[in-house]
Amino acid sequence: MKDPVEDQVKFRRALQKPKDLRRRDRRRGQCKQEKLLETRLDSQLVSSASCKSLVFPARPGYGQLGTKCLVKANHFLADISASDLSHYNVKITPEVTSRKTSKAIIAELVRLHRKTDLGMRLPVYDGGRNLYTAGLLPFAYKEFTILLNEDDEGTGSTREREFEVVIKFAARVSMHQLRELLSGKQVDTPQEALTVIDIVLRELAAQSFVSIGRFLYSPDLRKPQQLGGGLESWRGFYQSIRPTQMGLSLNIDMSSMAFIEPIPVIDFVAQILGKDVLSKPLSDADRVKIKKALRGVKVEVTHRGSFRRKYRITGLTSQPTRELNFPVDEKMNMKSVVDYFQEMYGYTIIYSHLPCLQVGSQKKVNYLPMEACKIVGGQRYTKGLNEKQITSLLKVSCQRPREQETDILQTIQQNDYEYNPYAKEFGISIDSKLASVEARVLPAPWLKYHDTGREKEYLPQVGQWNMMNKVSSDIKRLQYWACINFSRSIQESTARGFCQQLVQMCQISGMEFSQDPVIPIYSARPDLVKKALKYVHSAVLDKLGGKELELLIAILPDNNGSLYGDLKRICETDLGLISQCCLTKHVFKINRQYLANVALKINVKMGGRNTVLLDALSWRIPLVSDIPTIIFGADVTHPESGEDPCPSIAAVVASQDWPEVTKYAGLVCAQPHREELIQDLFKCWKDPHHGIVYGGMIRELLLSFKKATGQKPLRIIFYRDGVSEGQFYQVLLYELDAIRKACASLEPSYQPPVTFVVVQKRHHTRLFSNNHDDRNSTDKSGNILPGTVVDSKICHPTEFDFYLCSHAGIQGTSRPAHYHVLWDENNFTADEIQSLTNNLCYTYARCTRSVSVVPPAYYAHLAAYRARFYMDPDVPEIAKSRGARSKDESVRPLPALKEKVKSVMFYC
Repeated sequence: MKDPVEDQVKFRRALQKPKDLRRRDRRRGQCKQEKLLETRLDSQLVSSASCKSLVFPARPGYGQLGTKCLVKANHFLADISASDLSHYNVKITPEVTSRKTSKAIIAELVRLHRKTDLGMRLPVYDGGRNLYTAGLLPFAYKEFTILLNEDDEGTGSTREREFEVVIKFAARVSMHQLRELLSGKQVDTPQEALTVIDIVLRELAAQSFVSIGRFLYSPDLRKPQQLGGGLESWRGFYQSIRPTQMGLSLNIDMSSMAFIEPIPVIDFVAQILGKDVLSKPLSDADRVKIKKALRGVKVEVTHRGSFRRKYRITGLTSQPTRELNFPVDEKMNMKSVVDYFQEMYGYTIIYSHLPCLQVGSQKKVNYLPMEACKIVGGQRYTKGLNEKQITSLLKVSCQRPREQETDILQTIQQNDYEYNPYAKEFGISIDSKLASVEARVLPAPWLKYHDTGREKEYLPQVGQWNMMNKVSSDIKRLQYWACINFSRSIQESTARGFCQQLVQMCQISGMEFSQDPVIPIYSARPDLVKKALKYVHSAVLDKLGGKELELLIAILPDNNGSLYGDLKRICETDLGLISQCCLTKHVFKINRQYLANVALKINVKMGGRNTVLLDALSWRIPLVSDIPTIIFGADVTHPESGEDPCPSIAAVVASQDWPEVTKYAGLVCAQPHREELIQDLFKCWKDPHHGIVYGGMIRELLLSFKKATGQKPLRIIFYRDGVSEGQFYQVLLYELDAIRKACASLEPSYQPPVTFVVVQKRHHTRLFSNNHDDRNSTDKSGNILPGTVVDSKICHPTEFDFYLCSHAGIQGTSRPAHYHVLWDENNFTADEIQSLTNNLCYTYARCTRSVSVVPPAYYAHLAAYRARFYMDPDVPEIAKSRGARSKDESVRPLPALKEKVKSVMFYC
C-alpha cells in the first residue's frame, strides 16, 4: 500500500510553476518583492522538475448516502487480448497535408503489400505519422512506392501521383500499464495504449462515415433533416474508449451535426439570402454574405454531363458573369466567360447577372458560373448557426431516454465489432449490453424562506417547487426605479400595466418595492440606447437630488440585435446601473410564472437572497459550516469558430455570505484567444508611485468576502468549469499556484486548505432508468430522478470522481454533470462532497428548480457570457484581436465593472 504522506509530498512538488509561466510573471514586473513572494510560495510548495510526479487524490471510499437503485449507462465493457502492440513511424514524400489523402495512400499500401511485405498484418493508421500493428512487422525499416489517383481541387482534374512511403519501427506499446490501472493501481493513464484502441475501433466505420474528431456521421443512419439556410442535419455517433472501474469501457452516444445540403449553388445562395436571386442582381451586402458562406466549400460542375470535376471555392467575383473576361493566350487576347462556355461546352449561361465562383490559386483563377455548380455532399458546416438553425438542430437531436437508449443499442449492433476485421486483428471484443450500474438517489435539502411567509421551510419534490405561500429569505427594499421602453409596438399604457404587475409580484415575493417609477416611463429608439440611458440616469439624479437609480427595467423588441448587449455594457461598465430586461412578447402576454422568475432575478440583483439551505442556517453542512468557507466558481468561454480573432473571456465568482453561501460576487477579464488557463487570478506589478502592487480576481474576491462577513475565509472550495481531461494537470498547476499566491499576498502565512473540483458537462455519459416503465424511478420526462449519483463501475479506476444528475429533465435525455476532485486538502469524504454539490444545486437564484451544474460554476458561465458584450463595439476587429493570436502579446482589457455592480449578482 502506498504511503499517503509520500503521495502528498509528490503532489506538492509538482506544483512548481512551468518555466514559460515564470517568464510571463517576470515580464509583469521585475522586482525583488515579487521574486521574494514567488520564492516564499515555491518553498512552501517544494519544487520539482516536472508535473510527471503529480498524482490526483485517490478515491477516499464510496458514497453511502441516499436510496440505492440500479441505472444503465451508455458504456460497453471492452477487452483486449493483445499483450503488446507495435508503433511505427510513417513518412510520406512529397509531404501530404490532407489526412484523407494520407489514409488513401496507406490503404493502397496495405492492399498491395499485406500478403507479402506486411506479413499478413492488418495495421491501423491515424492519418498522420503513426501506424500500429498487433505484433511486429517482418521489417524494422522499409520503403514503398505507391501510385494514387487524386483530385486536384484547384484545377478540378484527376491525376496520378507517386509517393514514397517509409515505415520505420518506433517502439512497443505496452499493455502492462493499462492493466495496472484497470486493476486499481495508481499509475499515470497510459494514453498511447488507449489511443491505439480508439483508432482500431473506428478504422472500419471511418471508411464509410464522415469522421469528425471522435464523431462519425452518415446520411444513411437517418434521413437528413433540413435546418434552413442551405443546411441539413446528419445523424451520427460518438465513440471513445475509457478506463473505468469495470475495466475498459466503450462509451457510445448519439449525435447530430449540421452539414451543407448537396444542392445546386444557386439554390444554396437563394436560401442563404432568403430571396429570389434568379431575376434580381445582388447587392454588395448580398455578395459579402455569399462569399463568407461559400469560401472553402467544395463543388462539382454539372455542365459536362457525367464528367463531374470537383473544385474548392476560393472567392466570388465582384462583377456579374456577363462582364467577366479573361486572357486565352500569352498575347492577352481576351474572351468573355459567357462566350467561352458557349463555344467550349455548348452551354448557354442563363443567369449572367450573378457573379461567378472563383476556384484555383490566386495566380491562376478559374471562373465557374453558379448555375453550373452543385455542392458536393458530406461537408460539415463549420461556421456559426443562427437562432432558427440552432432551434431546428436541437429539435432533431432531442430524444427521450427510451429512444436514445434504443438508438445506442442499434449503433452497437450495426458496428458489429465481433466481425470487425481490425478489432479481430487486435484481439478486441465489445459487449453488446449497456453497463448496469449501482446508483443512489440523494435526498433533496430542506429550504428556508422568510418567517413572514406561510411556508417557512420547504422540501422540494422531484427537483422543483414554486414560490406560492413563500417569501424570499432575505428581502431588499427597492425605492427608486425607472423604465425605458425600446419597443415601438408597445404603448405606454401597456408598459405601465406590465410594470405594475411586475411590482406587485415583487411585493408578493417579499420585496419592499415602490409602486411608481421615479420618472414616467421613457420611450426610446433602439439605435439611441446610449442617449436614452444617459438621459434617464441624469433625470433621476436631478429629481432625487443626487441619489442614484436602484433598478432600470428595460422593455426590448423580441429581435433586438445588439441592443441587449449594448444596454448591459453601458449600464454595468459606464453608468453603474442594475438593469432587468424584458422582451416584448412577455409584456404583451403576461404570465405569472414569468413574473415570478423575474422577481427572483431582481431580488438577487438588489443584493437579496431568494432561498437558503436550512442546514446552512443550523450550521450542519460538513466542511462548510464549521469555519468561514468561501466557494468559488470559475469558467472560461471561447469565441465560436467563426469569431477567430476574438479573445477568450474568463470569469470567477465567489460566495460573499457565510454560513449561507448563496450570494456570489463576480469578476471578468479578457485573455488570449483560446487560452484555457485563467490569466488574471493573481497579478503582481510595479507601480512607479506605490511600489509593488498585488491584484487579481482571487485576491479581490477574498477581500470582498472579508468585508462582507467580517472574517477571512479559512477554507476554499473551488469549482472549475470547462476543463477537458487533457488539461487537468496544466490547469491545476497554474491555477492552484495563483490561489496560493493570492492568499500569501494578503498575509505571508495565510494558506487556507483548498479543494479543487473540475465540473464537466461536455462529456458523453448518459444514465438511463433500469426500467423505463417504473414511474417511481423516473421523473415526468422519463429521465432518472434528480439527485442520482454514480461513483462506481463507470468512474475512474482510482481517482476521486462522480457523476451527478442533480436536475429534473424537461425534454430530451438528461446529461449528468461529471465532477472530478483534482486536489483536496480538506479531506472530503465521498458523501460530503456529493451531498454538498447536490444541495448547492437547489440554491440557484434564477428559478425554483434544482439545476444541472453546481451554481458557482453556472454563475461563472453566465458572467463570462455577459462579459462578451463588454468588448467595445467601436474598436475595429483588428484592435479587438490584438494579442488574441499570439499568447505573448497583451489583450485589450475589458472595461471595469462599477463597484455597485460587481458586489451583486448582476449576471443573473
